[in-house]
Order: sequence, then C-alpha cells, then structure tokens
Amino acid sequence: MSNEAGAAAIIVAAGSSERMGGIDKLLTPLSGRPLIAHSIAAFAGHPGIDEVVVVVSEANRAEIEAIVREVAPEGRVALGGARRRDSVLAGLEVVESEYVLVHDAARPLVSAEMIAATLAGARQTGAALCAVPVSDTVKRVQEDGIVRSTVAREGLWLAQTPQGFRTELLRRAHAATDIEATDDAALVELLGEPLRVVMGSARNLKVTTREDLSLAAALLAAGES
Repeated sequence: MSNEAGAAAIIVAAGSSERMGGIDKLLTPLSGRPLIAHSIAAFAGHPGIDEVVVVVSEANRAEIEAIVREVAPEGRVALGGARRRDSVLAGLEVVESEYVLVHDAARPLVSAEMIAATLAGARQTGAALCAVPVSDTVKRVQEDGIVRSTVAREGLWLAQTPQGFRTELLRRAHAATDIEATDDAALVELLGEPLRVVMGSARNLKVTTREDLSLAAALLAAGES
C-alpha cells in the first residue's frame, strides 16, 4: 500500500436483492462473469486504489469470497450488517488508507474515469460523489397519485456511487448519528462539511431489477463493440 495519501475502496455487497425475484443479483452472470466481479475488477485494477474491501452478507459470503480470490487476490472480505450504513461501517473498520471510496456492488459499469474523478474531488474538499444532473421534469405527487406541484430541476442532481471521503471524516460522520441513510454523503452533509459533486454517467446504473440487468448487458456489449 502506498504511504502517500493512499485510497481504499469499500464495495457494498450485503443487500438482499428483493426486487430480483429470489435470485442474488450480484452473483447473476453479466457478460460472462458474475455481476459483482465487474465492480471488484474496476477498483482492484485502478492505479489510484491501494486496497479493496468487499462487504458481504452471510448468505453470499462463500461465493463472493471465491470471486474476490479470483479477481482481486489481495482484496479482503468483511461481513456486513442489517442496514447499508452498518455494512459501510464494517468496511471502515478494516481499511487503513487515508482516503476511502464507497461503491454499490450493484453498479457494475463504474468507469476508471469516475473512480479517478471521485478520488480527486475527495482529496480537494474531503468528500465527493458521482452524480448526474436531473434532466426530466420533476413532479411532487400525493399518496393518492394526484400531482401536487412541479419541482424546479435547476440545481437537482441524482446521486450515484462511488462516493469518496477522507477516511477520518467518514468515520466521524458515522459516529455522529445513527439515523437511517441511503448514502454516506448524507451523513457527511449533517456535519456541515463541504461535499463536491463530480460528473457521473447514465451508464453507471444501479441494477435492481431483471430489466436493469438486461440494460447493463446491452451497455457492456455496446462498449465492447
């Protein structure tokens, strides 16, 4: 591991794949290898990343450990918790680098450019995340399905991963509150720390359904042609 501002990657893979009809999406074949192998390979092969930690569930631990041994032999596996933030914290407990990037394993199309941009942003301000600006018209809708209002989309961005932080800052953000959080950036926001946005991509989709899996396969095939 580099002694100069090294960076770790925590790949969160402890979810339940509830919308995949009973299969673990992370183990589902995508362009010839398990979906999760794409994310692991992207970080393990990046020159800015010194260590890779994959956080798993008890249910998929054995299978993912085998994938890590094949794709990232120096990578480590940690057992996650009930919530996403618990799983990230499990990864934080074992990383040693000064900076850390957190990535959802279900985003298999993360690029080297996104990893580099997120890491650069974290080094500039202490925290950064990939995101894309909202391009569609946004409606606020009541529970009964009736539109209440149109939301101005200027300044609205859709958060993605990776999200990068000074490791000390992310640990402090987790320790400061136990609220439910859908991403780590939200915890850092609560500390009032600056959080830089770097450009993500529509290709960097999160696979949550079988339709998403088909789209990811098509995007990979198009990129390889």
